[in-house]
Amino acid sequence: MRLRLAAAFLASTATLVQAAEMKVCVEGAYPPMSMMNEKGEIVGMDIDMTGALCTVAGMTCPLVKTDWDAMIPSLLEGKCDAIIASMSITPERAEVVAFTDKYMQTPNMFIARADAGLSESAAGLAGKRVGVQRGTVAHDFLAGEYPDVELGLYGSEEEIYLDLEAGRVDAAFVDAGTGETAFLKTPQGEGFAFFGRPHVEEKYFGKGVGIALRPGDEALRQTLNTAIRTIRANGKYREINDRYFSTDQYGE
Repeated sequence: MRLRLAAAFLASTATLVQAAEMKVCVEGAYPPMSMMNEKGEIVGMDIDMTGALCTVAGMTCPLVKTDWDAMIPSLLEGKCDAIIASMSITPERAEVVAFTDKYMQTPNMFIARADAGLSESAAGLAGKRVGVQRGTVAHDFLAGEYPDVELGLYGSEEEIYLDLEAGRVDAAFVDAGTGETAFLKTPQGEGFAFFGRPHVEEKYFGKGVGIALRPGDEALRQTLNTAIRTIRANGKYREINDRYFSTDQYGE
């Protein structure tokens, strides 16, 4: 029975590659990586990266808007064939999905009102309420390193910023790139600032951000790894990066 299931799975993987179509789970609520524009279209850096990678790989890539919490279940259930949603490569996730090489690596940082005088030490934030997107590596980091912090768990970073501005959380812990462009550089973020240092600890944040695939999709993984290297080498990556950020989001 297991052999028949394995054969069926491998056959479906081969069909995916041969059909040259890859359905991609994206979030649509993580600006500037993935967001909805005024026309109701999903746009952003992750979306542009998807387009560039699929062009290089010779695939069509329909987008499947998916809530963050449902990303991995949707992939494993076949509702999409890949996740391109700023998902960090961690050992825990690698137990259930396969990852490509990284295509990005940005740190996480704390944000609060500029005059709040907060320290990022565990003692300095003890008893404070910190907003974080649930089910993320940022959530894992706070739970592991800040046991005396009250966590405010949210479905998206956009929701965190609303409560941060309204004073319902004392601070936010978010991706530094999206925090800068989607909040600090907007009217909503006036009077707020980063505090503390950038966090990229591998224990929590893994080895960068990759594309998640179903286990066994090795041909597709290699195709996408080649595509990542190609757009890094031909300048397309930098072109997309510079639409949204002033620094290279690929990291070291």
